[in-house]
Amino acid sequence: MFIRKNLTLFQLIRFTWYHLIWMTIWGAFVVSMYSVFHVRWISIPWLPISVIGIATSFFVGFKANSSYDRLWEARKIWGSIVNNSRKWASTVKVYIHDENLSNEALMVHKKRLIKRQVAWLYALRSQLLQPATWEHTEATFGVGKMNTARKRRTLDLFNNDDVEFLLRKYMTEECESIIPKTNAATHILDKNAQDLLSLKKLGLLSDYRHVELQNLINQLYDDQGQCERIKKFPFPRQYATGSLYFIGIFILLLPFGMITEFEKLNQVSIWLTVPFVSLVGWVFILMELIGDYSENPFGGLPNDVPMLSLCRTIEIDLLEMIGEKDISPPIEPQGSLLL
Repeated sequence: MFIRKNLTLFQLIRFTWYHLIWMTIWGAFVVSMYSVFHVRWISIPWLPISVIGIATSFFVGFKANSSYDRLWEARKIWGSIVNNSRKWASTVKVYIHDENLSNEALMVHKKRLIKRQVAWLYALRSQLLQPATWEHTEATFGVGKMNTARKRRTLDLFNNDDVEFLLRKYMTEECESIIPKTNAATHILDKNAQDLLSLKKLGLLSDYRHVELQNLINQLYDDQGQCERIKKFPFPRQYATGSLYFIGIFILLLPFGMITEFEKLNQVSIWLTVPFVSLVGWVFILMELIGDYSENPFGGLPNDVPMLSLCRTIEIDLLEMIGEKDISPPIEPQGSLLL
């Protein structure tokens, strides 16, 4: 995510420059046909074009609001993951108890359960970063390649940790059975659930405490399921693509209506159609792209939920709770970007 108060104009233009190019070329072509080659019949009254523009703005606004709702819901889910992870570690430390065992013996069980939770965080993040067909990975005119490269540069910028390495670090005994799983995060939580049952049989957990800890695991399953719901169910494509086509139609018609309006000033002013077509079209395109890049909050792009930073924050909190010394530092922003 971007952490500066405001994005610079340069950042916005860099995000949309290829649209500015084709809109400028299109506007110049229409004006040339009208003014230089005297193809006068191509002009269109401004009123029907303005009606299309108003309808398009309503549609694009709906898409932008709906996309923001998906992004904000994703961030709230990860806020719940942060809280439930801390609850898990704190409750495990307090609930696993036996007066006949030393603190060192009990800490072995506690560390195993808490470190599995850290492994779950990174496994879940890795699964959410897997590209879906409707995300910004493939598109025409090379845009998909640019998005794929942007995602790769973003991940490399933060020295993205290898999830397999992290699973081996925090689940030394069981990682070989977890790594091949299709949904590793689910099986990590299941391992903790099985471990709780074993601890209950050993007398280290009472029935009440066992139920409370299992409820925390169930809450983490809920958090994971909500993330997967957003990841695996795309923003309805009829809305996602409808606004794109409506904006395209509006921008294509825009210079045909503007030329007569600027011609009323004088013959030279007709060329003002070109920059104004680009400006008005850029506003609509920018609104469309803001919604388009907000609808998939787990894509690993700069606009998305900063899962790596959140994972590292929870990792630090949990490891400090169990007295670990070898702890990775927090994720630092790179420029205006936090991943």
